[in-house]
Amino acid sequence: MARKFFGTDGVRGKANTYPMTADMALKIGAAAGRYFRNDGSNGHRVVIGKDTRLSGYMFENALTAGLTSTGMNVLLLGPVPTPAVGLLTTSMRADVGIMISASHNPHHDNGIKFFGPDGFKLSDEAETEIEALIESDITPAQAENIGRAKRVDDGRFRYAERIKSTFPSGMRLDGLKVVIDCANGAAHRVAPEVLWELGAEVIPVGVAPNGLNINENCGSTSPQAAAAKILETGADVGICLDGDADRVMMIDETGQVADGDQLMALLAGRWADQGRLNGGTLVATVMSNLGLERYLDGRGLNLARTAVGDRYVVEAMRANGWNLGGEQSGHIVMTDFATTGDGLLAGLQFLAAMIETGKKASALSKSFETVPQMLKNVRYTAGQDPLAAQSVQDAIKAAEASLVGKGRLLIRKSGTEPLIRVMAECEDDALLAQTVDGIVAEVAAAI
Repeated sequence: MARKFFGTDGVRGKANTYPMTADMALKIGAAAGRYFRNDGSNGHRVVIGKDTRLSGYMFENALTAGLTSTGMNVLLLGPVPTPAVGLLTTSMRADVGIMISASHNPHHDNGIKFFGPDGFKLSDEAETEIEALIESDITPAQAENIGRAKRVDDGRFRYAERIKSTFPSGMRLDGLKVVIDCANGAAHRVAPEVLWELGAEVIPVGVAPNGLNINENCGSTSPQAAAAKILETGADVGICLDGDADRVMMIDETGQVADGDQLMALLAGRWADQGRLNGGTLVATVMSNLGLERYLDGRGLNLARTAVGDRYVVEAMRANGWNLGGEQSGHIVMTDFATTGDGLLAGLQFLAAMIETGKKASALSKSFETVPQMLKNVRYTAGQDPLAAQSVQDAIKAAEASLVGKGRLLIRKSGTEPLIRVMAECEDDALLAQTVDGIVAEVAAAI
């Protein structure tokens, strides 16, 4: 069943534009409150975190109003990373956690994503039931049963202590010069604090949020600023987070960027050597590079692919008992430590590898040669379906035929933006460009 409001990672859109309006946020809060406070008692609670977008204030207040109107008690964490919400939902015994963030998107976008009482993101089925409640008449709580709201001032410190506990006991980062780019986002205070407390010399980038500069020319989607800072300062390594700190890109001492695929390859290999990689399997999405698959195969390890979205990676991990997965975009999920992608946690694992092996970042950040990959996006208007056009379907069939035995093609709609994503992999650069550009042209013409 197609969902009306929820995409691959909660409800998302441009702030003050449907469905990301204050009125809709109030309805979403009321619907979630009714869904989780289903026994009428007053002991139910929800934790709410947010990143640093200006619109976060509006949505935080609207959600709080909707939730308390149905009798839920609200605990407001303020700006914290997305993985902190997953952690604190369980540690504070909440029924649900909510993160207000559009992750790596620009400041004018925002989103609302949910975590269940176990700290994992809600299933499609639960979100579908909440959708049905959004469009129904929700009976508010009796006046004496309206929920309460309070600020929780130590949320980031609780998260910091948990993150440090995942770092090898007794290990320090003394002598290591680390650039940390926080994307002017949710981790702008906690990430530099954690690195400093572990002993690193910290060089911060993107730590001056003003509500409008989140992910702007910084962070995991724009690592150039951090790379330049590494070269300027002679730093040993860089960690680039996105706006809500659930994804990461690593940068070596030469300024070269390592994506999520390279980081997963490093961790999978190390964990396999240590007997820690459950089932000898890494979970990644259909977007991960063919080179990663070849690397794992050469190590006698398995790659299980899922649909795009870290929630689908986690679902496969939980269903099969696997403990390592992620996305090329930098979501790294380690269920031994966390319930969702955590960029700072993954970055610390990379730093631990540097300390334990004595190797430079450049020696650890490239485990395999990538197969040339090209990805282009075509924006369309909501309500359109350019992939249904016969001309587009014919172009896709022709492209697939040309890539048989040479590469692969993936065409999909983004789950968070109105974009058609056209991705291909092929070791023939000319054929790669011809394939992607040809399909992009047909999609654009259909639009």
